[in-house]
Amino acid sequence: MLSGLLKATFTVWQESQNEQNCSPSSSYLRARMKSESPTVAFHTLGCKLNFAETSTIARQLRDNGFKKVEFETGADLYVINTCSVTDNADKECRQLIRKALAQNADAFITVVGCYAQLRPEEVAKMEGVDLVLGANEKFNLACFLNDLNKKSSASIHSCEIENVHAYTAAYAIGDRTRAFLKVQDGCDYTCSYCTIPKARGASRSDTISNIVEQAKQIAQAGVKEIVLTGVNIGDFGAVSGSSTIKKSEENFLQLITALDDVEGIERFRISSIEPNLLNDQIIRFVAASKRFAPHFHIPLQSGSDRILKLMRRRYLRGLYADRVALIKSTMPHCCIGVDVITGFPGETEADFQETYQFLQELEVSYFHVFTYSERPGTDAMTAGEAVPMSVRKQRNKMLRILSAKKQHAFYHSQIGTVRKVIFESELKDGWIYGHTDNYVKTGIPGNSYLINQLLDIELASLTEDGIVSGKSIIESLI
Repeated sequence: MLSGLLKATFTVWQESQNEQNCSPSSSYLRARMKSESPTVAFHTLGCKLNFAETSTIARQLRDNGFKKVEFETGADLYVINTCSVTDNADKECRQLIRKALAQNADAFITVVGCYAQLRPEEVAKMEGVDLVLGANEKFNLACFLNDLNKKSSASIHSCEIENVHAYTAAYAIGDRTRAFLKVQDGCDYTCSYCTIPKARGASRSDTISNIVEQAKQIAQAGVKEIVLTGVNIGDFGAVSGSSTIKKSEENFLQLITALDDVEGIERFRISSIEPNLLNDQIIRFVAASKRFAPHFHIPLQSGSDRILKLMRRRYLRGLYADRVALIKSTMPHCCIGVDVITGFPGETEADFQETYQFLQELEVSYFHVFTYSERPGTDAMTAGEAVPMSVRKQRNKMLRILSAKKQHAFYHSQIGTVRKVIFESELKDGWIYGHTDNYVKTGIPGNSYLINQLLDIELASLTEDGIVSGKSIIESLI
């Protein structure tokens, strides 16, 4: 039986410099594989950054002789890119491993990503895992594939996160009408609840010239929208070397100014940016730019200054309110998303009500609401008395209801306006859907020929399922 072969043991490997830099030829890898055309399937958990990196790993394996297939088709190699933000990372990982082995009991299972860097031994003990790669090593996956035969014990290739200095460019293309373009990695912040710095290392970036070149490559593929992604993109400017990270003269404003001149891309979207790094110049630039969408996603986490201090956030609610006010004064039509956490240790009912009232009065468009979950090794676990899970979830529910009301009001405010919509590969009952530049989900009657097309759409009415129905300007003139 397969389970008898897969022991809950592991061997820790410290990769050599040669392994980090190797780039085996396609013919060499194929000679080591059990088939002439080994197949690989991927599953990505978590953020846009993870999707960008998975896509890049897929291209690397393609160049080394692999054929990418769907997860359900019984691949020779499965790559699971994990996340550490969710509180059930281990459960999700185990479920995906079982799903992969159900498709092919002899499949070679590789686990990468934040969870793999934070808890490699825990991942290696999962039945069915053959290879675990850390933050640096995941981009050299081909170097660790001596063959695709199941192992009696999982191997770990990982270095201490303090030694992670390399920056690897990445972008996701082909899976969506949008492309996710990585511009930054890691984080130097020390938020008390967050494990990302321990999973991804210090803040580091690509150069502007390299990113512009990648954007041009994406444009040549016919993609019309690029989402800039990273861990803390507003901190753009720290450039990595082989063994150090140093600050450059480049900054995020210079980056978006350069990208605004890239021909072929209709719009750029900033995925998420810290309020203390979203300065006046960036806001005013987006308001006047040719290609940057009037859409900001700005983490708040709490509307209570007391809780913000316990979280070690680098701002208080007054600064956040100022950022929102400036955005709305320069771009009244701008969409603003918010991240917020409920049930942080020590959060009293008064703290939560302060957050609720702050968000209720704030001119924002929607929330991403997260229920606080304990992360071993973080200072938040001792920040205050634990909030009962039932209370955390109830507060989450209240904020999600408020978010739905906020989004409804924002969508309603856009009725009667004309916005540019890029249509996506979502067809249902003869309708096709896409998003406006200011992130209003819009549908019109149409077929697949409209996918990835940019049209001027008059926003007509709100549907029962919370989407705005529209009609093209050409249609409305007939």
